[in-house]
Amino acid sequence: MTEQDSPLIKSIAILGGTGKEGTALAKRWAINGYKVIIGSRTAEKAETVSAEVNEELEGDYVVGMANAEAASEAGIVVLSVPYSAHAKTLEGVKEQLQGKILIDITVPLSPPDVSKVNIPDGISAAQEAQTLLGDAVKVVSAFQNVSYIKLKNPKTYVDCDVFVSGDDLEAKQEVITLIDAAGMRGIDVGPLANAVVGEALTSVLIYINKAYGVKSAGIRITGIE
Repeated sequence: MTEQDSPLIKSIAILGGTGKEGTALAKRWAINGYKVIIGSRTAEKAETVSAEVNEELEGDYVVGMANAEAASEAGIVVLSVPYSAHAKTLEGVKEQLQGKILIDITVPLSPPDVSKVNIPDGISAAQEAQTLLGDAVKVVSAFQNVSYIKLKNPKTYVDCDVFVSGDDLEAKQEVITLIDAAGMRGIDVGPLANAVVGEALTSVLIYINKAYGVKSAGIRITGIE
């Protein structure tokens, strides 16, 4: 069995997976053959949402666990929490993340004016995650610019590109594979330092939604076959 075929690699934990974005991604990966674990601060909440997802998908597709247990059980971990919970959540699973890929989809929004770009002290949430977790964790930034409205029907293709930034090429490719499985196209946009662009674009898209009366503006890169 190769590393790529390993059940650990094929398992995905979504911390904060009870939220709209996390749940939508969970459905998409689950119906495409991945073992998906929905994580939450409490196992009870994760189990409740998992049961709702399984009922919608008409099968036993996902399971729910507390965040630390979910991170321990998976080879790839997705962080889908508000920025206010970003550092605290990572501190609680730091040990379980060592040696794994962390896909950080956090956007450092600063309410109430979330349509205005906010640059955090660490430049980007993803870079703050890398600093907090250490070099043994391969942090990849992705999914910030895709509205859950586009994702909520798990069987539809999403006409939207996903920026992928990170310092480990193999980890980025693994994430691009997951993006494809979720019905989108992943675009390698360089090192983790470039995560600041993807994160900041979220506020720009929020502004565009308001200005043009739409709900799910996205990003599409032209000139790539």
